[in-house]
Amino acid sequence: MLELRNVSVQYGSFTAVQNVNIHVHEGEIVVLLGSNGAGKSTVFRTISGLNKLSKGEIVFKGNRIDRYSPDRIVQLGIVQCAEGRKLFSRMTVYENLLMGAYIHRKEKEKIKQSLNHVYELFPILKEKRNDLAGALSGGQQQMLAIGRALMSRPKLLLLDEPSIGLAPLIVEQMFQIIKQINKEGTTILLAEQNAHAALHIAHKGYVFENGTIAVQGTSQELFANDNVHKAYIGT
Repeated sequence: MLELRNVSVQYGSFTAVQNVNIHVHEGEIVVLLGSNGAGKSTVFRTISGLNKLSKGEIVFKGNRIDRYSPDRIVQLGIVQCAEGRKLFSRMTVYENLLMGAYIHRKEKEKIKQSLNHVYELFPILKEKRNDLAGALSGGQQQMLAIGRALMSRPKLLLLDEPSIGLAPLIVEQMFQIIKQINKEGTTILLAEQNAHAALHIAHKGYVFENGTIAVQGTSQELFANDNVHKAYIGT
């Protein structure tokens, strides 16, 4: 479904990502593991068309997309839920969700169906639909950020650090919802520092260190890797 082929990205003279190869098959959950600054968010921004490649190519469903604009990439079905949620804090929950459905703005029935789906996944969003997004708790804001991304009916959902800043119980609930979204047919590429939680739901993963892929394998292989376990999972 998605291929990154020898992708390198530079910020000025600094190389943020170098010679990265990633394969995401349809129906998978694939996790990118690594510490802050390892290159995960740069990869996401590059897939979304916000960064330009210095080398390599990105292919989605057989078509090269690294020269496409961000809005065209969204229309193809690749949608990013950014780190830090990036909500419109002075707009209501409902208004934020509608913004996620912008590419379907003329298809009222499709928007209604998407809205009902989001409310089924996150009942609290229906309850708080008239509240300002900025007044929600951290967990509720993350639910809204994911819900807004789902409103555009993505084929591939990019989730950047969805567990950051959340309480352990909320993290557990969040990952169960991510697993449910995948079961319903959405392919997911997930960037996470919480390796333990992410590998429990992922099919495979890539470990980033200093902008390169240090280790890759199935979730079971990464769990069994002593270096990965010591660095990212612990005892």
